[in-house]
Amino acid sequence: MKRIGLLSDTHAYWDDRYLKYFEECDEIWHAGDIGSLELAERLDAFRPLRAVYGNIDGQEVRLRYPQTARFSVEGAEVLMKHIGGYPGNYDRSIVGTLMVRPPQLFISGHSHILKVKFDKTLNMLHINPGAAGIYGFHQVRTMVRFSIENGQFKDMEVIELADKD
Repeated sequence: MKRIGLLSDTHAYWDDRYLKYFEECDEIWHAGDIGSLELAERLDAFRPLRAVYGNIDGQEVRLRYPQTARFSVEGAEVLMKHIGGYPGNYDRSIVGTLMVRPPQLFISGHSHILKVKFDKTLNMLHINPGAAGIYGFHQVRTMVRFSIENGQFKDMEVIELADKD
């Protein structure tokens, strides 16, 4: 079993509670708009980090992390891309990939809107963890924790950080 801490759209904003809430996690995943290589390195020093770059990320971050990542964890195939849309309205940059070879879990960010939804058509779970940073229109900062065991997703928790200052 692997315990995953998932966040997105930090926009270079650091909050020590990232580490507090992800302390019990085996890995941290960041779904883009990291904002700075320093933030990524701080997360990676705490727990192994898997990340994709987002539309606001500069060259330094883009050289370190891919635009799209496909990987397997505990028997589950995962696909992560910052701009991905959601079930019924996937972004055209990823919809073909999803239709041809859907993963068990598709993760995206960008919208700053927390969404966990099962796509019955593609038989996959979609998670957008919302935004953990303070920049953007969202009112509540959110992250997600969950477990993967034998290809199954369990113990899903939404973490709400304090309202934006």
